Formats: sequence, C-alpha cells, structure tokens
Amino acid sequence: MTVGGGSVQHGYPHLETVRAAVTALYKRLSYDTVHTFDTSVAPADVAFGDQDDLHLGAQRVAREMVRHLRLPDARVIVGFRAMEHAANVELTAGPEYFVELNDRFRTHRRDVGAALAHEVMHVYLHRLDLSFPGTRDNEILTDTAAAYLGAGWLLLDAFREDGVSSQKLGYLTPEEFGYVLAKRALAFGEAPETWFTSAQAYTAYTKGLAQARRDEQRPPLTAAGWAGRRRYAKDRRYAREHGSGPGDGTYSFSSDGLGALRVSFPCPTCCQRIRVPARGRVRARCALCRTVLECDA
Repeated sequence: MTVGGGSVQHGYPHLETVRAAVTALYKRLSYDTVHTFDTSVAPADVAFGDQDDLHLGAQRVAREMVRHLRLPDARVIVGFRAMEHAANVELTAGPEYFVELNDRFRTHRRDVGAALAHEVMHVYLHRLDLSFPGTRDNEILTDTAAAYLGAGWLLLDAFREDGVSSQKLGYLTPEEFGYVLAKRALAFGEAPETWFTSAQAYTAYTKGLAQARRDEQRPPLTAAGWAGRRRYAKDRRYAREHGSGPGDGTYSFSSDGLGALRVSFPCPTCCQRIRVPARGRVRARCALCRTVLECDA
C-alpha cells in the first residue's frame, strides 16, 4: 500500500480478481443484503480537519465506518505509530479491534477515512468469513468490497499525483477503483464524481466508468456495437459447425447435450457467468444480481 512518494501503477492489472471479488460479494451476501448498502458514506460524516482533536476525530470516523457496515457490536480502537504500511488491523474474535494508522495521518487527516474504510472492511470480511487465498488477492477483495459497499470512494479520493510526488492508498490502481465505483454507480444510481476533492481521482473514475460501460456493450448483449456483433456472428457460425467454440475470451459456446448451442458470458453487473441459448433475441435474468439483460444470442 503506497502511502507517499514512488510511482503509482495505472491501468487494469488486477481486473479479473476485481470481477471475481464483485461476484463473491453477491454470492456471500445475497442481492438483498448488497442492496442494503444503497447509500454511500457521506463526505460530511467522515470529514476530519486539522482543527479536530486527533484521537477523538479518528474514533469518530471509525465509528462512522462501523455504523455504515452495520457492525454495532464491534468497537474499533485507533492508534498511530511509525510503520511501513498505511495501516494495520488486528483481526481477533472481537468485539474490540485495534487499528494502527501510519504516523503520517497525524498531519494528513483528510485521508484518515480512506485508511479506516479499508481496515474496517477487513473486520467486516473477517466476520463474514469471506477471503481470497494469498495476501495480494485478499487485499484486492478488501478494496473492492469497500468500494462496492459504499465506503471505498474515499480510497480513490486519497489518490493524488503531480510532477514531484504521489500518494495512493489501497492495492487497486486508481482506474480499478474507478471501475468498481462505476459498477456500483450503475447498479445504485449514484454519482460519486461529485464527492471527489482530488482531480486525479475524478479522472481515474471517468476512465473506470468507460471500462464499466464497455462491459455493458459486449456481445451477445444487444448494446454491443457493429464490430462486436459481426465478430460474434462469425464465432457463432463456427460454433454451430463444430458444436462449440472459444468465442472472443468473454463469451464462449458449448452444446447443451441435446444438440442445441448455448453461449455463456459475464453479467455486466455482478460478473457471474450467464448461459443462454444461442438462438437470436432472448431476455435473460441474472439469478445472482437480478439484472435483466437484453441479448441477441
């Protein structure tokens, strides 16, 4: 986790893990529970200025994260010390959890909420018993969950970069944070771009939004562009002649065992794979996130 200086990685190197994390959230929590997080943490509720008492302010922001994630029986105790990473949480049986923040947050208080969003999400996922194998993938899951459940926009807003210095919190790239926030915005009808204080965060969000919209414009979805539809028709002809086909890497064809061709593709909302008959216009409903999809399969 970068806390200051150094180069910031850009692009989408962790995109498949991010998508798997979104799917895992829906599977573990259910559609109904995910949609109880339809309102993000409000900027005013986590504002922390230099005039505020350091420890009282940090505890107040921590309580807001606990409230947002509906952990009423959890108590987060915040302290500060010199360390390499931005923050750390001791995951125990609870109900008390000790979070240590890097000493630099003593003078960078506007980003305390971002650090706590990540660490309190660790507590939330720990209680859910939801994790990915390996430290890297588990941290990506934590960032993705924080962003998708309404607290992680703070992590993107903590991204600042200029010609001589940079700061980024979390394991996702800025564009990947933007992608997850855009997925959430499209699902919940939010406009997180109005909350950003960082110009670089706004730019990263717009790039992530473009990537998320591309997910909605891939065949066999009817919103796919002309080039994609032409490529899909060619791949479908091949699959009909051979009984199956690899597709373009996002969709793939297979026989249903009775001679009928089917196509599978990722849901643009939750990234769960959906399988429908490859027989022209069809309306599909994702069983996981309940999104209704118009397809020309």
